Amino acid sequence: MKLTVWTYEGPPHVGAMRVATGMKGLHYVLHAPQGDTYADLLFTMIERRNHRPPVTYTTFQARDLGSDTAHLFKEACQDAYDRFQPEALIVGASCTAELIQDDPGGLAETMGLPVPVIPLELPSYQRKEYFGCDETFFQIVRALARPVEKTARITANILGPTGLGFRHRDDVEELTGLLSEIGVDVNVVAPMGATPTDITKLGAAHFNVMLYPETCEAACRYLERELDMPYTKVVPIGVGATRDFIAEVQALTGLTGQPDESRLRLPWWSASVDSTYLTGKRVFLFGDATHVKTSARIARDEMGFEVVGLGCYNREFARDIRALGKEYGVPALITDDYLEVEKAIEEAAPEMILGTQMERHIGKRLGIPCAVISAPVHVQDFPARYSPQVGFEGANVIFDTWIHPLVMGLEEHLLAMFREDFEFHDAAGPSHHGGHAPKPLEDAPATPVAAVAEGSMPEEPAAPLPADSDVAVWLADAEKELKKIPFFVRGKAKRNTEKYALEQGVTEISVDTLYEAKAHYAR
Repeated sequence: MKLTVWTYEGPPHVGAMRVATGMKGLHYVLHAPQGDTYADLLFTMIERRNHRPPVTYTTFQARDLGSDTAHLFKEACQDAYDRFQPEALIVGASCTAELIQDDPGGLAETMGLPVPVIPLELPSYQRKEYFGCDETFFQIVRALARPVEKTARITANILGPTGLGFRHRDDVEELTGLLSEIGVDVNVVAPMGATPTDITKLGAAHFNVMLYPETCEAACRYLERELDMPYTKVVPIGVGATRDFIAEVQALTGLTGQPDESRLRLPWWSASVDSTYLTGKRVFLFGDATHVKTSARIARDEMGFEVVGLGCYNREFARDIRALGKEYGVPALITDDYLEVEKAIEEAAPEMILGTQMERHIGKRLGIPCAVISAPVHVQDFPARYSPQVGFEGANVIFDTWIHPLVMGLEEHLLAMFREDFEFHDAAGPSHHGGHAPKPLEDAPATPVAAVAEGSMPEEPAAPLPADSDVAVWLADAEKELKKIPFFVRGKAKRNTEKYALEQGVTEISVDTLYEAKAHYAR
């Protein structure tokens, strides 16, 4: 663990909380000091849930460490059962409480509560949030799932969706419809929306859908081994992956139902003349392994982009992502340090980033458009509208999400190019307002932009270089010319010009220097 401004994953007890929050009739008793209760905000504020996570904290304080904190934990367990009457309890410790070694699982088992008590051993200083999700769900399944009679019709369990997941709610709805069109009913969706009683019925399904390997692969493997339940390996995100998933389900079940593709628009849109300017755009991908793997395929094979870099932050899938990088001919970045990610993006100089909320901020600093494809995300990525990622409708949503930053960026670039035009200069005001009539330039206030348009703005003298500086200073005319370069390559042009100036011993970058550098790197 380390102190950082941003983090891709929280400690593993946050993963356990994601499972508990997604379920019903399950309560989580967390041995934690006062101050570790911040995680509630993740669900009520960011996910905009209408109820708090089902978690009871012991919230011991520093003065309690001199007495019996184990007694505090047992009291919290009893109070949680008396108040909430859950069907089952999971118990564990936060990263701080783990240090005092009270053994919450052992303490709870000695209490004789009349419901299943499931202990969680989550090594906070070796593993992180996604491990917490996967391990917690596995322990719940191992404790509760039993062999039962299969359903008369062919059914599947959808496993993996949790609280605080990226579009999990809508993915479940889209996938349920997709399976129905094939001829498969859904037996149980878990963890999200399931009760402990539902977990006991998992074995009634004929197979499991592993929707997000990060959160349910251990449970899928256990059910395959102990209850002879096969599980799907393809995550249906993207057109090609959805078709592969359909073929996989048909092979598992022998069904021949074929979902309706009439609402699928991505293939036609991405091949249309209006999208040809997107072809060959250089993209950098970073996020959780599942969404990076599926997004890489969409980017290259379905959108015509060029993948120039990729990586993930969950080290459990490092081998998969390194193999993917080898397939795409780019180095794979496995890190949870956002500064390393920012450095890699800057070096790759992509025209677009597909990443998390953190990469969105990185893109703002570097002037590169970004679309979010993976958690961690902010409140805007939990929309009230229907916005799945899986299936054919998910492919449409992804197309919109990815091209809008590029289209809007292109529009901003065009407006910047024509900012001296009589209609678009800054003093003219928004041209899309009704009744707007552009002011003549001669009547416009003497702003710097108007002065530039009139050709009367004097060139500011370059600031003197510090004695120890190794960076050349940009002259005003060169900066103005730089802004005419499209936003998605402007950063690379700026860095190349500065590198060229340094190599040539130039201390002031003029328009001539800018074009000399361009010619140099073109050769």
